[in-house]
Amino acid sequence: MAEQTMLEPVVDLAGLRELARDMVVISNRRVPLVPNIGVIGGRHSVLVVETGMGPRNAETVLKFAADYAKGRKLYLTTTHFHPEHAFGARTFAGEATYLINRDQAEDLRLKGPGYVGMFRGLGELVARQLEGVELGQPDIVYDQAYDLDLGGRVVQLRATGRAHSKGDQVVQVPDADVLFTGDLVEAGQFAIFPWFPPHDTDVSGTRWLAVMRRLADDRPRVVVPGHGDVGDAQLLADVRDYLQLLRDETWARRDSAMSEETIVEEISALMIARHPEWAGREWIEKGVGCLCAEHCA
Repeated sequence: MAEQTMLEPVVDLAGLRELARDMVVISNRRVPLVPNIGVIGGRHSVLVVETGMGPRNAETVLKFAADYAKGRKLYLTTTHFHPEHAFGARTFAGEATYLINRDQAEDLRLKGPGYVGMFRGLGELVARQLEGVELGQPDIVYDQAYDLDLGGRVVQLRATGRAHSKGDQVVQVPDADVLFTGDLVEAGQFAIFPWFPPHDTDVSGTRWLAVMRRLADDRPRVVVPGHGDVGDAQLLADVRDYLQLLRDETWARRDSAMSEETIVEEISALMIARHPEWAGREWIEKGVGCLCAEHCA
């Protein structure tokens, strides 16, 4: 992840883009460790999706959202607990109602402190954004599904079950046919597998693939990935197809009793040849490790 410290992970409002009526995304401009951030409006309320990493980024997002809301009630949700997505939630306390699924709330409580330390170790530019960070506490915790009425627009929050993390959530806006995926989907990048045994092994390649099959079947008009350029349903198909190929090629080699080191070498070469333009090549190895562990599970 050394390449991720080359640019400071700062939310930049220059990345603002309109997705539909009363709905914008603050694009991450392909800056590592900056998420795509959604702001979704209805008659009486506005929902913010993601906070950016740490209090300073969150202050930028909150100020923009408050100005955008023009007096409407503010809500906040995050697609999963990882630092660039959720570690600014404390800044919204008292200004917005924070709602997430139960598994994500548990991830935040149990794993959040460890991830603060881990991400600070990624370099000075990342550590700077985490100065003074305090983990947020959700105001509303739901189990599997929550329909949020913003006034004339209902936003559907759906826990997907364990995939990229244990508490993944997608955010659907049916009237505009827009889907926010968090890190279940990245554009122009190999899938991020936070496979860090023995510290964190919640990511599941097989369950992630099952989630992507369901999402791809819905074919939304607009897909907002966790990182990278906004796209359409092809983004979902790309991730589905990559995960399926990664699983099949890993398991075929595992069946032949090939060493994991050799599997990584062969599959990395195969995937890079298929997607030479994709970033995040270091995540291929993590994906192979995860799927090797799941092979006989």
